[in-house]
Amino acid sequence: MTREVGITELALRDAHQSLMATRMALEDMVDACADIDSAGYWSVECWGGATFDACIRFLNEDPWKRLRTFRELMPNSRLQMLLRGQNLLGYRHYEDMVVDKFVEKSAENGMDVYRVFDALNDPRNLERAMAAVKKVGKHAEGTICYTISPLHSVEGYVKMAGTLLDMGADSIALKDMAALLKPQPAYDIIRGIKETYGEDKLIHVHCHSTTGVTMVSLMKAVEAGADIIDTAISSMSLGPGHNPTESVVEMFEGTPYEAKLDKAKLSRIRDHFAEIKPRYAEFMSAYSVDTDIFDSQIPGGMLSNMESQLKQQGAGDKTREVMEEVPRVRQASGFPPLVTPSSQIVGTQAVFNVLMGEYKVLTAEFADLMLGYYGHTLGEYDPEVVEKARQQTGKEPITQRPADLIPPEWDTLVSETEALEGNDGSDEDVLTYAMFPKVAPTFFKARANGPVNVGKDPDELAAERAAAASDGKSGPVRGPIKYEITVNGRTHSVAVKPA
Repeated sequence: MTREVGITELALRDAHQSLMATRMALEDMVDACADIDSAGYWSVECWGGATFDACIRFLNEDPWKRLRTFRELMPNSRLQMLLRGQNLLGYRHYEDMVVDKFVEKSAENGMDVYRVFDALNDPRNLERAMAAVKKVGKHAEGTICYTISPLHSVEGYVKMAGTLLDMGADSIALKDMAALLKPQPAYDIIRGIKETYGEDKLIHVHCHSTTGVTMVSLMKAVEAGADIIDTAISSMSLGPGHNPTESVVEMFEGTPYEAKLDKAKLSRIRDHFAEIKPRYAEFMSAYSVDTDIFDSQIPGGMLSNMESQLKQQGAGDKTREVMEEVPRVRQASGFPPLVTPSSQIVGTQAVFNVLMGEYKVLTAEFADLMLGYYGHTLGEYDPEVVEKARQQTGKEPITQRPADLIPPEWDTLVSETEALEGNDGSDEDVLTYAMFPKVAPTFFKARANGPVNVGKDPDELAAERAAAASDGKSGPVRGPIKYEITVNGRTHSVAVKPA
């Protein structure tokens, strides 16, 4: 008798966040939704994480409309999102009423499963969001961010699972954002949770593929009792992304486990994204397999963002130096897991240290991290860096839950949003402004112009392919070569001039 393992498909969110810096436009996803909806997935991750930011910052797209579109196109699927606890989808903590409003509105717009995590694994930062999800009757997935350090242990992770279950978690997610989860710890943690709290506790495992070991980790997790695992369709997998959906399906053959997915539909989903992917070549991460990450512990999405950040500074050659600096910054800040926003905070400080000198300038966010304004970490903070943070900010270190220091802010956010040109008067716009107060005003003004696709135009891409196909042919090319190109069912005539 076989046991069915649920599969969560990541192509619509984390896959393109990790591979191409979250730049994929909604219009490049919609044609795959019918097959995704009927392929047999346990859930479809399609929102949250960095998608909200990317929508309004780069794509002139309303993220709430994106969610409603997915709900409409995938009526039979559990839609899943990544929610950063008290940070929601922004980069600071919000007071409790804002957290409640966000969960309420996202549920109204179609969300089903909330993977709630905290970048520091501080349970105090998860409590309110978990309660808000339970209040609206949705699935609350309490999340453990997996990392390795001299302070992190199997026993500690099992204990945290108990804390999350006490909060009412419907499932436990083990989130390995940097591909650090080796096979034996995967087995030991999941077996420990099942044996301690009951075989009926639902466990969901998320791994990136960057180090090349996590396909085996997924298998060991399933052998230990994991109920659901995350994968990405093969054309949107590997590198700093995730393990391929089809490969996992095949991996179970001949074992006591199976993933009941429709292979014909998986092939169509694969082919859709294989056609779309070249449009985003300029945003693709250069990383493939890299076991150095066991030392740097940099997650996939952080890798691609860090590369982009350094290129913008004209320091693309400093990537390796920054990777070596990240573990030192992480130790100074108490060994936090590296996941948004802690990954960006630690990563950006590492960039500053390499470009300007060690802790010569602290980012405001890193200073707040060192002073406890994001929560507590397992390790002690470097006292010298704490003192620099105190002097630079004028703030004192804190030990209480950071959100307890935030005064009521909903009414203020409403009035500030109402004053912005282009706002539509909805609570959703207030939440967009709350999370991205610098970006939202520009987005509201430009929203009526419609979404922007930053990938290459299909005609342009077809012309490039045609030009590449003509390279190396014998004899001189004296005039334009004409091609008939079919893209998304439409035929275009393309003339390619010789160089």
